[in-house]
Amino acid sequence: MEWTPMELNPELMRCLGVSESWRFVDVVGLESEQLSAVPKPCCALMLLFPLTHKHESFRQQQADKVAGGSEVYFLKQTAGNSCGTIALLHAVANNKSKMTFGDGSILKKFLDETANMSPDGRTKHLDKNQAILEAHNEVAMQGQCRVRYQTPEADKVNFHLIAFVNVNGQLYEFDGRMDGPVKHGATSDESFTVDAAKVCRGFIEREQGEVRFSSVALCHS
Repeated sequence: MEWTPMELNPELMRCLGVSESWRFVDVVGLESEQLSAVPKPCCALMLLFPLTHKHESFRQQQADKVAGGSEVYFLKQTAGNSCGTIALLHAVANNKSKMTFGDGSILKKFLDETANMSPDGRTKHLDKNQAILEAHNEVAMQGQCRVRYQTPEADKVNFHLIAFVNVNGQLYEFDGRMDGPVKHGATSDESFTVDAAKVCRGFIEREQGEVRFSSVALCHS
């Protein structure tokens, strides 16, 4: 079974057994005034963007910025169309102590099983996890994705979703297509959305005129 295309659907958290105490909200803009509308506390910011030649060139320059260590939970994306679920895994796993899970939660079981694994071990475990794949595909078939984009059928540009999370006072960027997370410096619960949005604006500025970007925040309800 293959992963069905899906950017990010708020129902995926429910299917994976995460309680409704946290929810996704739309981020209408990445400037300070617009960010003030994002509820707090906010524990993760997601960015959807096009994979262009400029982006790939930029990523090659970042190879030496990948952070190591065990303080963060990271796994790679090996399957196409799985970036939305990978971003969600990064957001929830790195905020696990803040989350509550229902009985029999698929996601909690996976996170418990992989807590002490290496990133490669987690990736292999996800590749074999039929329950998460089936939940992803079930939600993807429903449509109603929170992060959307419009693109002509002739436009073959692929889109990708990544997550930004505050881990122990440090702002991390989690992209499953990289070999590890990227550390962007100090942050706090109060400044997190502004700090993460600043990095997101860099993605937009590098593309010089590209407008197909969307963002959502994972906030306490």
